[in-house]
Amino acid sequence: MGEDAESPKINHTFLRDYVTEADVISTVEFNQTGDLLATGDKGGRVVIFQRETESKGESEEVGETGDSGEYNVYSTFQSHEPDFDYLKSLEIEEKINKIRWLPQQNAAHFLLSTNDKTIKLWKVSERDKRPEGYNLKDEEGRIKDISTITSLQVPVLKPTDLMVEVRPRRVFSNGHTYHVNSISVNSDGETYLSADDLRINMWHLGITDRSFNIVDIKPANMEDLTEVITAAEFHPHHCHLFVYSSSKGTLRLCDMRASALCDRHTKLFEEPEDPGSRSFFSEIISSVSDVKFSHSGRYLLTRDYLTAKVWDLNMDKGPVETYQVHEYLRSKLCSLYENDCIFDKFECVWNSSDSVIMTGAYNSFFRMFDRETGRGVTLEAWRESSKPRAVLRTRRVYSGGKRRRGDVGVDSLDFTKKILHMAWHPSENIIAIAATNNLYIFQDRVNPELQ
Repeated sequence: MGEDAESPKINHTFLRDYVTEADVISTVEFNQTGDLLATGDKGGRVVIFQRETESKGESEEVGETGDSGEYNVYSTFQSHEPDFDYLKSLEIEEKINKIRWLPQQNAAHFLLSTNDKTIKLWKVSERDKRPEGYNLKDEEGRIKDISTITSLQVPVLKPTDLMVEVRPRRVFSNGHTYHVNSISVNSDGETYLSADDLRINMWHLGITDRSFNIVDIKPANMEDLTEVITAAEFHPHHCHLFVYSSSKGTLRLCDMRASALCDRHTKLFEEPEDPGSRSFFSEIISSVSDVKFSHSGRYLLTRDYLTAKVWDLNMDKGPVETYQVHEYLRSKLCSLYENDCIFDKFECVWNSSDSVIMTGAYNSFFRMFDRETGRGVTLEAWRESSKPRAVLRTRRVYSGGKRRRGDVGVDSLDFTKKILHMAWHPSENIIAIAATNNLYIFQDRVNPELQ
């Protein structure tokens, strides 16, 4: 057979949009200062970005004050490898489920990363000097013949190129039978909790071979199981308080001062269900996928499939604020169930002043809500907006009524482009958005006192 006269054309758009599963970002987290940003992916890798400080001249040239530089890659390392549970004949994925930074105590940084089963503590440090002048080693590191040593010298530190070293300091394993969905560092700086579907354990950062079980909801007969734990977090200021959410849409606040085993909660937060609106999907869409304490510690932010809710710790009868994230999908629940999108777990975050909340949606959209006015805005994370100094464009999903130019129809939404993971800088209006294998970092340059 003869060859075609024209050579085959490569579809570059396909190659650009093709994403391997291992490259999909699965968690995003700023450290306490916001100078470092860590991401984990489904391939078990952790990438740390560092914020570069711009010089004064550069800042004045842009015409802005207080503007800091970009985030550039600081270090990349393999946190977890695929494993196999021989007792249960199950593969253990290398996917990074959560990353949490520890408060910085010295020049080094520490972070916790976890896959479904194993939690690891990593030390991230810099080295810009190396010792020279060993007595027992030559310049290439080989041991000298002691008989040839006629004098002793004092080793000295010589400057060298900056190296970022990442080393595992602790491995916390065998603590969970089920998949770990949350880790949270305590305000005491010494302990942290890890949660799976049925249990929550508390660990000491210095002890790897044992943990203390503080919540266990596993029934004696698994056929009686009605709910699972979906997320858990420590209070930002009180080391004895923590909260966990369930697949039934409830939140339980626990006080470790009351009892060692916190199976009996201190407070139960639950919104009464309207019997008239109950459907086959009611329990699925009411499952809480994320829970976050506000920076003040007064409020809780939760996300279920269709809404984001703010709860006051002093009012357990229902949420004080409810925000509709994508109510237009309520009529599409049947098709979303068939393609499994209804089980997507969206995260939610607070801004530094607790005045604005943010959460993700489909079609590369994410939503922000101003708590004072109650107004929400839909923004899009896409390639054009990732250009330097590009302005984020607002979008609107058309679900009825008068259609405006630029509106996106509900049937046109791309459910493969979902914003599940995000983070907000702890003190500034900088946000990090994970969209499949892309990380977008946006900064409010117009008005530092946004909202």
